Amino acid sequence: MKKITIAIDGFSSCGKSTMAKDLAREIGYIYIDSGAMYRAVTLYCIEQGMFNGKEIDVEGLRREIGNIHISFVLDPATGRPRTQLNGTDVEDRIRTMEVSSRVSIIAAIDFVRAFLVAQQQEMGQAKGIVMDGRDIGTTVFPDAELKIFVTASAEIRAERRYKELMEKGEKADFEEILANVKERDHIDQTRAVSPLRRAEDALVLDNSHLTIAEQKAWLIGQYQKATTEA
Repeated sequence: MKKITIAIDGFSSCGKSTMAKDLAREIGYIYIDSGAMYRAVTLYCIEQGMFNGKEIDVEGLRREIGNIHISFVLDPATGRPRTQLNGTDVEDRIRTMEVSSRVSIIAAIDFVRAFLVAQQQEMGQAKGIVMDGRDIGTTVFPDAELKIFVTASAEIRAERRYKELMEKGEKADFEEILANVKERDHIDQTRAVSPLRRAEDALVLDNSHLTIAEQKAWLIGQYQKATTEA
């Protein structure tokens, strides 16, 4: 069966990463979490003191961008990749609200996107990959054989994020998370460089009221159809 590129885009907290990871494992593809790459850059900026509130030292980041090295290492226990920043595992730290509240700011910077898109395109040259993010089907892999755009209501996405943080034992405030979700939606859709939008040939998946099993069955069905047509 011919290998293809699967691009999964959509709004924050739609469960894109989880579904992409599971799909990749199910079909034997490589999974690349593009969002984790932007989160890793955000964490680097936080740790280097480049943020003043939500204002970023853009020129400082421009000087440092070449010192940011992101890679993925497979966790043998879970079979899923973990994000590394300059050789250190940061998978858990990049999922905090501190990073979530700032990542859209970093993702809107043109030279950051160019830096990471080039890496993502290089990773996908051999096909047989599943990548999720905001601009995978429109900018990174516009010729992907299967493009999926995921959406859900802001309230449902905030509730999912709230439960995820609570399960990790972290402090969480639903209203703060909901405000963050809406703010990220606005930034992602209105940024000047590669704004979040549905590719014309992308299939829409509204998973607001789908079970995990229903979503998985739909994804596998679309994958089988795409590989048959490829």
